[in-house]
Amino acid sequence: MLALILLLLAMTGLLVVMRQEAGALPAIGVLCVTGLVALLLGAEVLGSLLLIGAMLVAAAGLPALRLKWLSPRLFAAFKKVAPRVSGTERIALEAGTVSWDGELFTGRPDWQALLAMTDEGLTREEQDFIDHQCNVAAGMCNAWEIAQERADLPQELWDYLKAERFFGMIIPGEYGGLGFSAKAQSMVLQKLSISETLMVTVGVPNSLGPGELLLKYGTQAQKDYYLPRLADGREIPCFGLTGPRAGSDATAIPDTGVVCRQRINGEEVPGLRLDFEKRWITLAPIATVIGVAFRVFDPEHLLGDESDRGITLALIPRDTEGVEIGRRHYPIGCPFMNGPIKGKDVFVPLDTLIGGPEMVGQGWRMLVECLSIGRCITLPSGAAGTARYALGWSGGFARIRRQFNVPVAEMEGIQEPLARMAALCYIARAAVYQTANTIDRGEKPAVPSAILKSQLTEFQRQALGDAMDIHGGKAVTLGPSNYLGIGYSANPVAITVEGANIMTRNLMIFGQGAIRCHPCVLEELAAKETDDLAAFDSAVFGHVGLILGNAARALTQGLGIGKPDVPFDAIAAPYARDISRLSAAFGLCGDAALASLGASLKQREMISARLADVLSNLYLASMVLKQWQEGDRVDGEAVLLDYSCRFLLQRAEQALDEFLDNLPHRALGRGLRIIVMPVGRRWKRPHDDLARDIAQAVSRDTALRHTLLEATWQDNKGARDNPLARYNALLITQERAEALYRIVNKAYAKGKLPMEALHPEQKVEAALEKGLITEEDATFMRERETEVLELLSVDDFPYDAFVTDKTGF
Repeated sequence: MLALILLLLAMTGLLVVMRQEAGALPAIGVLCVTGLVALLLGAEVLGSLLLIGAMLVAAAGLPALRLKWLSPRLFAAFKKVAPRVSGTERIALEAGTVSWDGELFTGRPDWQALLAMTDEGLTREEQDFIDHQCNVAAGMCNAWEIAQERADLPQELWDYLKAERFFGMIIPGEYGGLGFSAKAQSMVLQKLSISETLMVTVGVPNSLGPGELLLKYGTQAQKDYYLPRLADGREIPCFGLTGPRAGSDATAIPDTGVVCRQRINGEEVPGLRLDFEKRWITLAPIATVIGVAFRVFDPEHLLGDESDRGITLALIPRDTEGVEIGRRHYPIGCPFMNGPIKGKDVFVPLDTLIGGPEMVGQGWRMLVECLSIGRCITLPSGAAGTARYALGWSGGFARIRRQFNVPVAEMEGIQEPLARMAALCYIARAAVYQTANTIDRGEKPAVPSAILKSQLTEFQRQALGDAMDIHGGKAVTLGPSNYLGIGYSANPVAITVEGANIMTRNLMIFGQGAIRCHPCVLEELAAKETDDLAAFDSAVFGHVGLILGNAARALTQGLGIGKPDVPFDAIAAPYARDISRLSAAFGLCGDAALASLGASLKQREMISARLADVLSNLYLASMVLKQWQEGDRVDGEAVLLDYSCRFLLQRAEQALDEFLDNLPHRALGRGLRIIVMPVGRRWKRPHDDLARDIAQAVSRDTALRHTLLEATWQDNKGARDNPLARYNALLITQERAEALYRIVNKAYAKGKLPMEALHPEQKVEAALEKGLITEEDATFMRERETEVLELLSVDDFPYDAFVTDKTGF
């Protein structure tokens, strides 16, 4: 018994040392003290084993000792198995910055560091623009008109976008732009996402493209000429990167630029002769200036000794000889301007290179540095906005649509998807806003941008599917009054572009994060590249300490021992603590995957994807908690926070469970399960009671519904009809209507009204005649039923309206 007690004391002491990552000396101290006590108390075997353990820890853990025998051997082995990082991979890894994503990789996230990234809100100018100009622009859109009748935005909307400098949100005021913050850009795009075509048209010029590239890398002459013209719409930009043979693998572009000289007006001008073929280029059909990426070759060494100079970017006027542009692709569901660009024997002077000749070969670095910001805003904001509109429409529809004498919002089959939609909106709202806030504070979130792009566009897919289910026949019948169907059909565009979700989830999030965000891996690889044994020793044994620390934290926190301190209130604190627990589990499992699979992890995409899912859900849950901490809370929000955090943590735990089930080394997987899930899984799907409460709140005129519908167009003063404003107006008077429905339906059920009064309007008139309701009530219900019927109705057309070849009619 004495030996068992001493052994437990030794193990407890080691767990404490490991949790704190205190290093070898405290561990040696624990082993020595317990070993000597064991010897003094007569437990010779245990005491001897503990002292032997102390010597082994000293030999392997003290730098002065291990550098003489262990570290050189480990370094030699590491050089043989460590994955080779290519030049393009290194550029991608070094692009951007590491912030909260890095904290989650440590297994001991510093919540104070997250909360220290305070939000200063929007400026008055930004808020006024969102409240006025965005409403005007949104009010010029009708999905059917844009998609089926015009295949474009109305000309008056194009003119308005240019006049109000929508294309210059990222361009500073000194160049005639709006100079908006990342948060303001996100809120603008959310409001404009009432139309996918409008959102894309405004979002792309303010994302990865000539404007951002010129701001960061352009020469002063290029900035002075182009930026004012881009800001006010005199120039419409596009950027050509992808092509028939280079999509997700953008570094494989076969387009070339050969350095040469050409005689122009009697002078020999140095430049490049370009050959390129690009596809899927947004705004290409109407662009006046074309950004293009290509690989530069210098066979005559006019620029230097190297022949292959690498990927380079240029800015070319539309009317340049040899450029073929103007044809269109037809993006599914939303006909935003998108098309191919070709160039054959296109000569461009060196001053067309973005940044000038000294930026030759720097194109890939320029692109990935800009992508970390642009991808974080445009599509995630569009997805968040689309989900908000879908929720607003669906909540309103479900409340006014009555079946079996009750609103369908009272049916649990409708309440389940309504609550899910509300949670997806709540999560997306927090994620885009808080991540944009980090950009405004100087971060370039490379890994979070991949998380937001892939996760939120998948949320959009789910929310739109749920909205279609709730609307039923209203949504599957296209026409001018269908505000949902065309956007639903356009969703695959967001899933596919700017890094297809399959690639982003399987390759980028964990694949890039495991090196870029990990506290040790990048240092280990750098030590290998420089053949620096001392640096490797420091990095690798720091890594060992991290692994042991995460194992101790995951095990003890999984057992409910040593809960971390978190700076949240009683409602949010349990979720923050479990994010910390799962962060430790994620860090340990990530290291286990790297160690056991090595370079082959690149091919084990399903393993990488599950780790990406864990990281993604922990990141999103963290953003939700930060938004809760900083936001103005409203009635019912605590329930939605509960639902959302349970939803995300259950998904994180599910991904971790599947990772452990599928890790190729089964013994390792079983051992890890004992450590990271010592008492099994902790989280289940949100309870039905939460779903009922949330569905009630979002289908009525409540503070929670108002909060979730921020940054949507809600007035009805535009040139086009606004169904959301009409639903909101009906919900304001819903309680009065419900009371009258009960009176009328009860009277009908008791036979007090004529049996043939089957329509609601007939029942109202019969109830008025019987004196059951007043004239004022009847007038209110007549007007309401007229509005309800109009919102529930669908369009119809002449028999041959959709026939393009009418020779047989």
